[in-house]
Parts: sequence; C-alpha cells; structure tokens
Amino acid sequence: MKEFEVYSSLKVPRNSKIIVRLDGRSFHKLAKDLKLQKPYDDNFYKVMANVCEDLFKEFSPILVYTFSDEISLLMDKIPFDGRIEKINSVTASFAASSFVINYGVDFKKPPSFDSRIIPISDEDVLKYFRWRQDESWKNCIASHGISFLKSKYSNNEANDKINGLNSSEIHELLYRNGINLNDVETYKKRGIAVYRKNKKVEGLNKKENKNQVSYRSYVYVDWDVPIFNEEFFENLIW
Repeated sequence: MKEFEVYSSLKVPRNSKIIVRLDGRSFHKLAKDLKLQKPYDDNFYKVMANVCEDLFKEFSPILVYTFSDEISLLMDKIPFDGRIEKINSVTASFAASSFVINYGVDFKKPPSFDSRIIPISDEDVLKYFRWRQDESWKNCIASHGISFLKSKYSNNEANDKINGLNSSEIHELLYRNGINLNDVETYKKRGIAVYRKNKKVEGLNKKENKNQVSYRSYVYVDWDVPIFNEEFFENLIW
C-alpha cells in the first residue's frame, strides 16, 4: 500500500534554503473566544514569542520571525531529509502544541496552524523578510485604525469608515486624533525575531593558568527588531 502515498516522496531542492511560513487558522475567531485586547494583546504576543523560541530550539533555523498570527522560519539545515509533507505537518503541529502549552487555558476549539514551504535564494532572503515586515507595519496601522474608530462608532460604522482608506490615510487619521504610531512599541510595528547571538565569556584557562576570553552563542528573542537590512542578515549566525 506504500505506493498510494503519492506525495510522501516530494522533497525540497537539495542544498537550498527554505522558508517555512505558518499561519494561525481562524485566529480571528480564536481572538474573540480568548477575549483578546484590541488593538494588541500583550499576553498573546508573549505566547507567540514563546512559540517561536520553541520552534527555534526544536528545528535550529537561522531565524524565526513573527507578527500577528504568522510565523516564518528561515532554514538552511533542512529537517526530515527535505520531505515536504513531513516538514509541513510537523512544524504546524509543533507550533499548535506549543501555543496550547504556553497559553495554558482551556480552548473552546483546538487552535491550529497551516504551513507552506518557500524555496528561497540568498539574494531573496532580505526581500522576503522586508515584505513580511512591511505587512507587519500595515497590520499595525490597520489594527490601531479600526480600534480607534470602534471606540467612537458602532462596529458597522467603523468598518464603513475604514473601508477604502489606505495606510497613509489611516495613519493621518490617527495622528489628527492624538495617536502617534511612532510612539508604539517596536514589536507592534516590526514584529519579533528569534535568532542566535554571541556573548563574551571570560574564564580561567587552567591548563595555561591564565584568563581567557571566548564567545558562546545563545538564543535571543528580539522585541526591538530593526528595519531589516543587509547588515542584519550579514550578522546572523548561519
């Protein structure tokens, strides 16, 4: 019966980098069930950061990046011999399990993530993460915009007023009403990243009986992500 598993042999290209992107399934309904604070719920983002850290420790990607209910993993060490079905199913189920454990509440309906694989060249890595970070900024503007309008109008009126407005117009609307998005926490504008950093360690070399400096890497959760640029990716520990 093994021959019926027609998709199980599909693999990503050898010696390539991939991005695995996870998206929360029906998280708008989940947000209502959990009564998340608008426009941003601090506890939700702490949970998502913990999920990203768990993913990082489990799958050893170069970078994990998240905003809203979306997570992107940049990988050069491809797990499961590159098998697409395996990568998609395990990363998505692992993320959902981590989300449940880190949230620590009884869910009305089990949360889940979908997963897709994006083969990517070195030249396009920065383009991809700039694209997703731009979406994070647009999401920030839209979330604050609809939240502000719903504080003044009914849900239907607020939705009608924001329809057709572009990001610049929403930004201007907020600014005129005393909300400066430049003052919003960085993670709400640019997302959260998890990657490795080096730290300096000083100790005694007993063999040579002298002080010695070394560097060790550790997993770093960055809540103050810069605007992605070439320098950021050049400095990652690949």
